[in-house]
Amino acid sequence: MNLNEKILITGGAGFIGSHLAELYLEKGYEVYIIDNLSTGSLRNIRHIQEHEEWKDRLHVTIDTIFNEEKMMELVGICGTVIHLAAAVGVQYILDNPLSSIHTNIMGTEIVLRLCNKFQKKVLVASTSEVYGKQDRAPLREGDDITFGSSGKARWSYAASKLMDEFTALAYHRSTKLPVVIVRFFNTVGPRQTGEYGMVIPRLVQQALRDQEITVYGDGTQSRTFTHVQEVCKSIFKLMKAPEASGEVVNIGGVEEISIIDLANKIVEKTKSNSTISLIPYEKVFSKDFEDMPRRVPSTDKLESLIGFRPTLSLEDILDDVIEHLRVEAR
Repeated sequence: MNLNEKILITGGAGFIGSHLAELYLEKGYEVYIIDNLSTGSLRNIRHIQEHEEWKDRLHVTIDTIFNEEKMMELVGICGTVIHLAAAVGVQYILDNPLSSIHTNIMGTEIVLRLCNKFQKKVLVASTSEVYGKQDRAPLREGDDITFGSSGKARWSYAASKLMDEFTALAYHRSTKLPVVIVRFFNTVGPRQTGEYGMVIPRLVQQALRDQEITVYGDGTQSRTFTHVQEVCKSIFKLMKAPEASGEVVNIGGVEEISIIDLANKIVEKTKSNSTISLIPYEKVFSKDFEDMPRRVPSTDKLESLIGFRPTLSLEDILDDVIEHLRVEAR
């Protein structure tokens, strides 16, 4: 098997990483994963490790991307690197502000430096949070960005991911490193946990247990949600597209919905007896928290590069998440 058929996924035991590993294995690739399991889980990839046709093409290393010796070995033997390893989730970021910045900025620098050393194509995962405090829609990749005060720790995550983007683009401009940057807009699907503040699995789990459904803030903040399978399909196609090199690309869904309407829809779809309560942000998070009123992507650039954009409806996404969490609860 040549180098171009070997893929390294940092954070490959995480939610998105495990689905991406599965896709590449289905396509016949050899997949290398490195994950320190800080937010990922071996449970996410156990079915892959046990798959008769795939297990010999999957190689899992439980380690940190800060182990440069191991990273040099892995980057050297793979043709493409998908860099997903990062501190994720609002709650995790607020609870671990220093380590989150360290992981996101210094970890990404190690990955980019080693990819540059071997001139390996690399994808850097960013986030819709880099758009900052916006209430317009849709958000386009070239839009200006507005963050809150540095006294609000909430913005450290967005700023650190934006620094990742600047660093990746600097490598591309200075050394022609083939790098693609993707901004995820609320990726959801099976295997995602609500433990770190992810809203859909958290609300669905509450509904399935007939617990009080807690909506933070006044519920008018709106989001779009993207199914993880369409995210992975987009990544796969972007890494095949030479014209995507050096580009920042949104990957996002199609339906905007307020969080209060989302909660009501989840109650309806699960036939739950739960009631919905609005919880002020300050009772859930620290005083450092600020929310974004709206996050709606333009995916015109994505479609122009790969001829594809996510189209799955919120109904389909919720059905998939609800079924998965029902099975897990049995």
